[in-house]
Amino acid sequence: MKQSFKTLALTMLSMSVLLAGCNVGQPAGTPAATPLKGVLGTATQLATPVALTATAPPTSIPTAAAVPVQVQATSKPTPSSPPPAPTSTGSADKIIESLRGLDIDTFFEASYRQLLLRDPEKITELGLAKQLGIRQDQLNDLSDAYLHDTQRLEAAILAQLHTYERGKLSPAQQLSADVYAWYLQDRVRGHAFMYADYPINPVITSYHTELTLFFTDLHPIRDVQEAHDYVLRLSQVKRQADQVIDGLKRRQAAGVVLPKFYFPLVLGQLNEVAHANPRDTPFYTVFQDKVNALKDVSEADKTKLLQDTEKAIETSVQPAFRALSKVLEQQEQIATDDAGVWRFPNGAEYYAYTLRHHTTTEMTANQIHAVGLSEVARLQAEIRAVTQKLGYPDNESIPQLIGRAAQDSGTLQDDEIVNGYEAILQAAERDIVPVFDLRPKAKVIVIGGPTGGYYIGAAMDGSRPGAFYAAAQGMQYKFNMPSLAYHEAVPGHHTQVAIAQELSLPLFRNDMGFTGYAEGWALYAERLAWELGFYKNNPDGNIGRLQYELMRAARLVVDTGLNAKKWSYSQAINYMVQEAGIPRGAAEAEVARYICWAGQATAYKVGMIKILELRQKAKDKLGDRFDLKEFHNAVLGNGSLPLEILERVVDDYIARKLK
Repeated sequence: MKQSFKTLALTMLSMSVLLAGCNVGQPAGTPAATPLKGVLGTATQLATPVALTATAPPTSIPTAAAVPVQVQATSKPTPSSPPPAPTSTGSADKIIESLRGLDIDTFFEASYRQLLLRDPEKITELGLAKQLGIRQDQLNDLSDAYLHDTQRLEAAILAQLHTYERGKLSPAQQLSADVYAWYLQDRVRGHAFMYADYPINPVITSYHTELTLFFTDLHPIRDVQEAHDYVLRLSQVKRQADQVIDGLKRRQAAGVVLPKFYFPLVLGQLNEVAHANPRDTPFYTVFQDKVNALKDVSEADKTKLLQDTEKAIETSVQPAFRALSKVLEQQEQIATDDAGVWRFPNGAEYYAYTLRHHTTTEMTANQIHAVGLSEVARLQAEIRAVTQKLGYPDNESIPQLIGRAAQDSGTLQDDEIVNGYEAILQAAERDIVPVFDLRPKAKVIVIGGPTGGYYIGAAMDGSRPGAFYAAAQGMQYKFNMPSLAYHEAVPGHHTQVAIAQELSLPLFRNDMGFTGYAEGWALYAERLAWELGFYKNNPDGNIGRLQYELMRAARLVVDTGLNAKKWSYSQAINYMVQEAGIPRGAAEAEVARYICWAGQATAYKVGMIKILELRQKAKDKLGDRFDLKEFHNAVLGNGSLPLEILERVVDDYIARKLK
């Protein structure tokens, strides 16, 4: 399962480490033009019944009324010359005309295809280029005009969706229509906030970080044509960066500028690439390894490809990074140390949007904050109860107790870390069999590197497996490794995402991900592992599990504190250190994401609580007829869903069982 990691000469340092499942390859980004991530295939079923002890969910949360739905079962390369600027697949008006008069199933596929065609980088990530009949030689168009045209298309597709008579749709079509409508309505709500974010920032959602990951890890180099496409895309980076710079200036005019204390870090990352020897950048070194591994390619052709790549880095990539650096140096002079989005002219409205976007509920910042405080207190009490049984001193603080458990668990070093994660996942694959009918065909690998803590889904064409990126340099305490592995891979993100990718559903449902569902499931997976006895002989690991859940509860408090209650940066850091028990460096990384990716971190606990609440409802109503495998089928068997729709799906499952 192990694979070498050769990326990021602009290593993202500790500020970019997104702990415990921060990203499923679905950055929130600007809610303007980019569909969410995912893949397609066929799910495999296994079966063996097992009973699970009933456990009441933690604090209940309010959600919006559920939408009425029904559950659904499941060659010769072209020359390496710069291509013309990316153009639209057609104006929104022309595209929508082509979508009129279609039956609903054809409309689902045709309309979502049009959205995908406007995101060629995503098509590469999904492995859909061959299926869609396009080259992989274009970067996304990030210009203001193109983003607005995509917004018009999204609104028009939503309006066209509303023309279908619900009563004439099958239950399966109704469910798909409800999911598509929620997604499109959310996109349209987000149009007003397209410039209310930070495209350049110190976490994994930053343009320069995603660009590097795209070229080094996601862009395939399986033949000469794909190698030429890689070079052609490199030649477009400067043009795309100019579009990003235009967006930065529009944000500045709207009062949206990165907090001042993050500029030195981001500028350091940009300048490291901007002033490096082109051959030392990851854009060259990773490409060199892949090109040299190609078979049936002459040494002369390989040399020419590498020369063209070096030239593209010198004339496009590095000028782009220098231009970005110059604009940020100017913005640094006017930036302030205020952290939260409350300081934006429409900050309160924007934050309310991000909370709904990520949690897929109508919960307010105050409600989320209150749930967080309650959950922090509950989990701290659980940690104290566990550590007391282990004989830890009663008078120690939460950070001291967690630090003691970390030290008692022992450490792993460098390659041992990846080996350790692989062993954890191999055991998990075996031990979850009794409670899962649905199992994905796609495999997951562990990729170790300087930073990690996130998952990226497999390519649809099978060219790339799912990947759990793990920080694997230096020393790692063992006590929290199992929970991170369960969250990111099995039975967490990889299990859920790969199943969704492989279900017989419309493409948009194989592809879409809703944060509250995805992160809620992954956090539920951590708890499920404990319920199944995975920590029976690992008390330190159980403390690691509780500490990770405590951190997610603290996120509810701090994200809302920063962005709605005007907490200061230092106040946020101190809370994470003292109440969640994480080291200051990790707290700084956590707080960076709450500032730069407002609202996203609240989705984990909100989603987990809802899934546990629905499971308890099913147990209470079904009694002896409750089967955990069937509950998991109901939750996983329809792909990613807004939580309000998931609740109706589970209610339908309960009603069917009671008949």
